[in-house]
Amino acid sequence: MVNPIPESVRKIWDEWNIRGVILFSLSLQTILILFAPLRKSTGNKLLISVIWSAYLLADWVAYFGVGLITQRAGDISDGPDHPSKQPAESNELLAFWAPFLLLHLGSPDTITAFALEDNELWPRYLFGFVFQVVAAVYIFLLTIPGNKLLIPTILIFIAGIIKYFERILALYLASVDEFRDSTLRELVKHYQKCDIVIKKDTDYLEVGCQYFKIFKGILVDLMSNFKRVNFVGPFFGDFSPEDALGIIEVELNLVYEVLYTKIQVTHSVLGITLRLICFGSVLAALSVFYFQVEKHGFIEFDVCVTYTLFLGAIALDIIAFSVLIFSDWTFCALRNDDNESRLGNFKNRIAAILQWFIILKGSRWQHTHEGGEYEVLATPFLFRRWSGSVSGLSWIRLWVKAPPSRAQKVESSVHLACDKVNHHFGFAINGFIHNCGIYQIFQLLYIYKIIALLDFMIEKLVALFGLCDTMFQIRVKTSTSLEPLTKELWQFLFHEMKRKAQNANDPEVAIKRICSPTGDCTLQELDTNGDLTAFMKKMTATYRDFSIIESVIIWHVATELLYYTAEKVSNEKACNAREFSKILSDYMLYLLQLKPTVLNSTASASKFRLRDTCIEASRFFEGKKLNPNPVKFACEKIMLEFNTWELMCSVLNDATKLANQLQKLEKDMKWELVSKVWVELLSYGASHGRPTAHAQQATNGGELISFVWLLLLHFDLVESKSF
Repeated sequence: MVNPIPESVRKIWDEWNIRGVILFSLSLQTILILFAPLRKSTGNKLLISVIWSAYLLADWVAYFGVGLITQRAGDISDGPDHPSKQPAESNELLAFWAPFLLLHLGSPDTITAFALEDNELWPRYLFGFVFQVVAAVYIFLLTIPGNKLLIPTILIFIAGIIKYFERILALYLASVDEFRDSTLRELVKHYQKCDIVIKKDTDYLEVGCQYFKIFKGILVDLMSNFKRVNFVGPFFGDFSPEDALGIIEVELNLVYEVLYTKIQVTHSVLGITLRLICFGSVLAALSVFYFQVEKHGFIEFDVCVTYTLFLGAIALDIIAFSVLIFSDWTFCALRNDDNESRLGNFKNRIAAILQWFIILKGSRWQHTHEGGEYEVLATPFLFRRWSGSVSGLSWIRLWVKAPPSRAQKVESSVHLACDKVNHHFGFAINGFIHNCGIYQIFQLLYIYKIIALLDFMIEKLVALFGLCDTMFQIRVKTSTSLEPLTKELWQFLFHEMKRKAQNANDPEVAIKRICSPTGDCTLQELDTNGDLTAFMKKMTATYRDFSIIESVIIWHVATELLYYTAEKVSNEKACNAREFSKILSDYMLYLLQLKPTVLNSTASASKFRLRDTCIEASRFFEGKKLNPNPVKFACEKIMLEFNTWELMCSVLNDATKLANQLQKLEKDMKWELVSKVWVELLSYGASHGRPTAHAQQATNGGELISFVWLLLLHFDLVESKSF
């Protein structure tokens, strides 16, 4: 039988497979250490996919490399029966690379787990650790007779074992059971000593580090809020909204570092000791290899690869050390209230120096270029603790297939330059198109009708092959927008939570006043005549099980109809409320469709409701044409005519009726009510999501709802749980 793989290809593979795999493994480690920290700063799917691919491939490539080296070492040891195709010295050098793969299996300090579930797999990594160490020892023993690289191999082997052990220990410490047990021990210690002191006049970074000591208990469901631990501190509302944002940023960033990196290991006395031994072993091995090992007989390319592995290991350790030094956790560990002792004073001085560098991560605001009405969060990408953005999904734009829009834009100098070019040359290009008859040619060829016909044919083919659900989900994902968080929106959320907390002496009353899945609390407060309250009660009674899913979609569609049909307001407060309503409405629909676990809702039910609403709208507009401004035209048409349809349990029908009810209110009152309803729905969703769901979002750029959840916790606006 003819071998499908040519002999020349097989020879190339046999000669270069180990070299290619070892260099590829080093490349994956470089990608992980440089790009893994960026996943907390952005939700970019491409970047997350690159990190995910590198994370999965890194272990597989290292295992595969050890297997290839083991096979090569076995062939060498068989003697004349299996003669090696390369010099013995070169084969010794290839075997010397096995401990470097142990170093790579230890993974960079910046990522030990891609998801929370990876921490629970620490027994599997422990088994893999034993297997790989045995394989490396086997390779080492086969090369002992006359091996010139004996000492460097032992030193790199020690460093590899330490690195791999650090990873397993980090996974173990971040696993649910161990993390809960260790946190409980710390909380009991803090409760007895009452050694957590939070001062209002200190920097937000220090305050966030102090709060995190308590927040860890909330994260593993040991308690429901910050007041369950005995600590000295001010009312959270005494902080400014900007400081509160910085405090929560620090808390969530520390969550990321504890659960997904080696930070718990490298900051312990054992971790520091092991890291010094590891780094010293690599340096010593490099020195021995450079000064004492005779390179005669080695292939020159293999020597270059070996130096690349040495320099790569040293560079990765230096980068990891730099990331470690300038982390929030380092500042938290060094900050000491004991200024009297020499050690405490020394730690505080180092912490003060680090604070000047860590302050670069702080929130920065800048006015938008489009009028400068709002200040948006514009922290430089490399210094962000989270993405600083609010995603959104507009139902009406999804249905009419209009591109997503953004209310606020932060334009770079490149964008501004493009705008100037477009301004100067846009009219000339436009005139050229019309003068040359290109526009008339497009009309003559019926281009738009051809596109419409193709769109119709594609829809029929999708329906024929049963891909409607898949195509709908693709449309949903491609219809999302991304808004930078505005200072005004954050201040609005902060002051609403503060007002709710201050108005209720009993926390249980405050919880009921802010957490409602229908917006009843806001309606009871602002609906003076009671018409809206009565309407909502009558509407919810028609549903068998009215949940947050139906509530979000109905209020979202109603907000969309009002936003695109109602007259714009001139009052600044009402104008802000209108924009806040739109942003929060789109954001809640985005969470419901693409991240339902954060709201503790069912993904299938939310997708069904939204698609059903789109089908209703399509039936209503069947045979009707949308004008060049389809979004506004569709909203006006639905507001005027759709409420004549008498459909039971129709989300679109109920949303239209709700929009008409809201339209009767005064302009100022209307948008104030709608914006506060959305705060209530957002608060309800945040308080009913599991803490682990919020912790998981830290690896995808973070979410605004996680910040709202922490606001609720700080203001004691969550349901009580037994400690």
